[in-house]
Amino acid sequence: MNLLLLGATGRVGRFILDYALTDGHTVTALVRSPDKLDDFASQYGTQLQIVQGDATNAKDIAQALKGGPAVVISALNTDGTTTLSVSTGLLIRLMQEQSIHRLITVGTAGILQSRTEPSLYRYESSDTRRRSTRAAEEHRRVYELLRESALDWTIVCPTYLPDGGRTGVYRVEKDFLPEDGSQITTADTADFTYRQWKSCDFIRTRVGIAY
Repeated sequence: MNLLLLGATGRVGRFILDYALTDGHTVTALVRSPDKLDDFASQYGTQLQIVQGDATNAKDIAQALKGGPAVVISALNTDGTTTLSVSTGLLIRLMQEQSIHRLITVGTAGILQSRTEPSLYRYESSDTRRRSTRAAEEHRRVYELLRESALDWTIVCPTYLPDGGRTGVYRVEKDFLPEDGSQITTADTADFTYRQWKSCDFIRTRVGIAY
């Protein structure tokens, strides 16, 4: 399979890249700093195609999509700006133009529904203790863009994300964070996100993930 990965140098993205390459897939990674993937490039050679560019630049995304990937995965961070929503808007347009349908993104548990106040997102309710809502609001914009698109999308929504290894054992739930879920490692978040390319269980929905 040919896969396009955005955010390949990030805390979750590097694990997704590792899993996909280890499984023998061809991966195109759109990154601003290719040198951050030197270790993968030396190990996997032409199995990894690196495109230097910006995920908020339409020409760079178009270049990365030229290989005709079957799946696009975005593990981009919010970085305190509108990177996610701008990138997602461009992806939607360019993927639809090329009839590429499957998009999997990493979001945040803040945009899942509240258990105590189901009409609200978690970040709007007493379910969360976070004071700043900036990142959640950006993820919400991404969700709203995808919901209005024709893509087969999935938003993986982890709660607190400490560094840690892959166990492959975690709980997931459509639209809600698993009850009493308090954390999930970067490696296990990547594990579930990566596995969605061959799953139809969460098409066009958010999915909460936690231990």
